[in-house]
Amino acid sequence: MGNYLVVGASSGMGKAIAAQLLNEGHQVFATYHSHPMEAMPNLSSHALNVLDEVLDFSFLPASLDGLVYCPGAISLRPFARIQATDFTQDFNLQVVGAIKTIQAALPALKTSGNASVVLFSTVAVQLGLNFHTQVAVSKGAIEGLTKALSAELAPTIRVNCIAPSLTDTPLAASLLNSEQKVEANAQRHPLKRVGTAQDMSEMTCFLLSPKSSWITGQILHVDGGMSSIKL
Repeated sequence: MGNYLVVGASSGMGKAIAAQLLNEGHQVFATYHSHPMEAMPNLSSHALNVLDEVLDFSFLPASLDGLVYCPGAISLRPFARIQATDFTQDFNLQVVGAIKTIQAALPALKTSGNASVVLFSTVAVQLGLNFHTQVAVSKGAIEGLTKALSAELAPTIRVNCIAPSLTDTPLAASLLNSEQKVEANAQRHPLKRVGTAQDMSEMTCFLLSPKSSWITGQILHVDGGMSSIKL
């Protein structure tokens, strides 16, 4: 069984990913920001604010088989109402935090010899959606990071990115806080439902596993068909 780092594991997709890895018998090193995690066998949980200038990853083992970076934000507003500082804060959370995390974990990932890094983007980068400039800027950078880093770290570390559409997690609660909103958003997708944290967990754990050992540098659209099918 392997050692895996899940950053942002106390809620939503991160929580589902950590739970699935634990169910598969792996050792999970998980971080949380404000909500401590329930103690479980094989779970090592640690408080971490990825916006801090210096991040403490002294708890990591000598060898790490995979890394998942989950922190994100959804702020949908007209471009004219977004301050430059809003873009900067979002970029620091979603991109700079990922960069600092990967750099800190790199020695342990290299020691593994066949490690996997999974990052998260959004369908909005490919499609271009109203009021999505703030999130698309940061996630577009994540897609660029995925491509460049996968080339630099091959063949010993694989780097892939999942680009979901709207997923039913606490992060998207304001967009799905009524049956009408859920149904309206479901109908926008060819598969006629919104995504779930478990959908993202299944793809993430596949990308972390040896089953995906010949996959790297990919942006995988787990989005109910939204990015590729027009009905």
